[in-house]
Amino acid sequence: MKKQLKHVMGSTLLAAALALCGINAGLADGGKGNAGNPGVFPPQSQPYGESYSEWVAKFWQWVLSVPADRSPLTDATGEFAGENQHGPVWFVAGSFGNSVERSYQVPAGKALFVPVYTWIFGAAAFDCDPSNPGVPCVVCDLEQLAAANTQVADVVEAFIDGVPVQNVRRYEASSAGPFAINYPENSVVGLPAGSYFPNLADGYWLMLKPLSPGKHEIRIHVNYPGLTYDPNEFTGIYHIEVVTPSNGHGKSDNGD
Repeated sequence: MKKQLKHVMGSTLLAAALALCGINAGLADGGKGNAGNPGVFPPQSQPYGESYSEWVAKFWQWVLSVPADRSPLTDATGEFAGENQHGPVWFVAGSFGNSVERSYQVPAGKALFVPVYTWIFGAAAFDCDPSNPGVPCVVCDLEQLAAANTQVADVVEAFIDGVPVQNVRRYEASSAGPFAINYPENSVVGLPAGSYFPNLADGYWLMLKPLSPGKHEIRIHVNYPGLTYDPNEFTGIYHIEVVTPSNGHGKSDNGD
């Protein structure tokens, strides 16, 4: 994820901007089946009724809605991994582009939406009004920035229980058009509470099918030479225990 995340456009102007831009939100490498990974939902699938592109926006809206003192993004141990988790999909938070190692429990039966290498640009990310005062939000430019910074990575690797995910780049997905971010009081990026629009996101994402009960490890390794920021390399290690109610565990903040 981006090291530091950097008003609403009227509906008529937004429609014109989308038409001019030719926005085609979705997966960059379509029609590739499951890309050789039976434990991962195929790139063009609609897990639980939503496309990868729709889950991208939901991820950012989730992770940035949590106050800084409980943020899964800055969590050093995994203590806050369950904040505001709801429904059939469990979001793995990732980080602000720094290496992390976390341990946590996930209720059995949950799919995992894993950010491998992701970017968000827009009104909520210090790129344009109001988080960057005086700079207008141009939807086309935000979309292109997100895509360009995603594709510049020269190493993109993911491992599930030690098994490499094949063709990770085939899982590139952009958000399904512009979306709003609703920051709470004490937001993780320091911006005032409120709704920020528009925002565009891109990245490599994996929607993992529910893992079997027991212990698992997800490992991410990325190196990118950088367009907006200095060259960077990071590793994410997530020790996951899938638990069931019969274990006496499995309770999380999602209430499911």
